[in-house]
Amino acid sequence: MTPITRPEPAPGQLFIDGRWRDAADGGRLDVLDPSTGRIATTVAAGSAKDVEDAVAAARAAFPAWRDTPVRERGRILNRVAALIREHADELTALESLDVGKPVSLCRPVDVFTAADVYEYYAALIQTAGGGHRTVAMPAHAYTRHEPVGVVAAITPFNFPLILSSSKLAPALAAGNTVVHKPADDTPLSALFMAGLLTEAGVPAGVVNVVTGRGPDAGEPLLRHPGVDKVAFTGSTAVGRHAAATAGAALKPVTMELGGNAANIVFDDADVEKAVGTVIKAFVFNTGQFCMGGPRLLVARPLHDTLLGILAQAVPGVPLGDPFDPVTVIGPMAGERHLAKVQDYLGRARAEGARIVTGGERLDRPGCYLQPTVIAGLPDSSPVVQEEIFGPVLTVQPFDTEDEAIALANGTPYGLAAGVQTRDVARAHRVAARLDAGIVWVNDWAMLDPAMPFGGVKASGFGREYGPEGLEPYTRTKSVLISLEA
Repeated sequence: MTPITRPEPAPGQLFIDGRWRDAADGGRLDVLDPSTGRIATTVAAGSAKDVEDAVAAARAAFPAWRDTPVRERGRILNRVAALIREHADELTALESLDVGKPVSLCRPVDVFTAADVYEYYAALIQTAGGGHRTVAMPAHAYTRHEPVGVVAAITPFNFPLILSSSKLAPALAAGNTVVHKPADDTPLSALFMAGLLTEAGVPAGVVNVVTGRGPDAGEPLLRHPGVDKVAFTGSTAVGRHAAATAGAALKPVTMELGGNAANIVFDDADVEKAVGTVIKAFVFNTGQFCMGGPRLLVARPLHDTLLGILAQAVPGVPLGDPFDPVTVIGPMAGERHLAKVQDYLGRARAEGARIVTGGERLDRPGCYLQPTVIAGLPDSSPVVQEEIFGPVLTVQPFDTEDEAIALANGTPYGLAAGVQTRDVARAHRVAARLDAGIVWVNDWAMLDPAMPFGGVKASGFGREYGPEGLEPYTRTKSVLISLEA
């Protein structure tokens, strides 16, 4: 792989109805490089007027895109995937600059996964659709799967490219048009993708990108009567508001929200493999991963041993400049995210927790925090119960399988979970009892476009990926034609 260097992106504009333009009021928004703390570029700060124009463009483009033959839509999505791979270095550089992702992980994980998602839905839409139904009356009965219309896709700061692709690809495959509002912190890959989608053949107005702050652009998009569906990924608090706003207008929503996953290590686990999985689960993407594993539950006979191994191993994980190919842990995505994590660390210390390793901000430019392992907190601690969203791992012992499951299920969240064991029967048994939308056994973050993910409880509802990820972008119509003479 050729070395990927820190880019210098040009100032960004809005993308509405196939054209680049400034915000209606001329507002701009700084985009920071979290690895240096400096301003990397600026983008347009969209407002309600820009959202109005974007929704109007999407509504106007909808009939023609809906009626585009499904094979042609599939061909266009395959061209999108090919262009993502062709521009992998540029996308990697932008995503790494914007979020602080190490380039060594961003290219194979974020960029190539996005390409895979477009290819998956390009293929899946060829076989999706309704079918004939046998009914008791003399009638020819069948169902049709039709697009819902204009989709508001609202995405977070931590995985901009993947989480926009997981919405845009199925929405476009099904024949919908989209207004995309990326996170105000990390909008660069969304703007780059607007250009690639156009180059691939997506017609003007089918995809529109409005950058800007949540209250100025996101809120008007949620409330716009011309939006037919909301697809949201973000925090549980904001998700509740988004769901309530959409629900008041009876708009369908999918919500992929916060997480606080437990990783359960039983006493029969392969310890060496389990340690690697534990570290990956809580440091991946600098812990800014809704499906990360920030809670480690360890069988009591292994507890002290595993803590000792983590104390030695975690400081050795390479932390530094995301453009250094050896880096595994980069900076956090911004000062406000880092400040939130530091607040939790202060609360842990106030509760008498033991900081096994880490816990300090690095004395260097940028938003760097040492990966941190914490022991000695009660299960009732907010540091255990709440979503920290940083490179922090809490460790708790358990004595029985039932206790491990109770601890794992004992938070408001239910997005992901992990089980480390050599006992196949236990793996199936425990996976069935965990309140989580996805369960990994003897690894972490195994994700594929064919396998759905999503949450239960405060982690949301609806699924992305798989055939289940296409369903929310369609509505079913029943047609019955009388056969009576």
